Amino acid sequence: MEAVAQPISITPTAIKEFKNILSAKSDAEEQFLRVGVKGGGCSGMSYVLGFDSQLPEDVVFEIDDIPCVVNKNHLIYLQGLEIDWHNGLDARGFIFNNPNASSSCGCGSSFAV
Repeated sequence: MEAVAQPISITPTAIKEFKNILSAKSDAEEQFLRVGVKGGGCSGMSYVLGFDSQLPEDVVFEIDDIPCVVNKNHLIYLQGLEIDWHNGLDARGFIFNNPNASSSCGCGSSFAV
């Protein structure tokens, strides 16, 4: 599938963390950052974030040399999503800032539309 414009954005701190994770993987050349959603979580939908192979139903794009994929059916929920990384005393991990979410849970890993 051909590459498309970026439907999501990743902050510089999150890009650094993704690159750290990729550099530790032995099969990094074959891996894409997968961003998606699935049913569940305390607000109705949960985010999916990990490294995976490209599938036929994926849209492909690149952010700062990180190859990314999103299932085209998930774009309605993820268009405009920003992924950030926090490494502080009060929180450590990836943070999702989603303009499509009408509400989200306290932990930030699930949302409602």
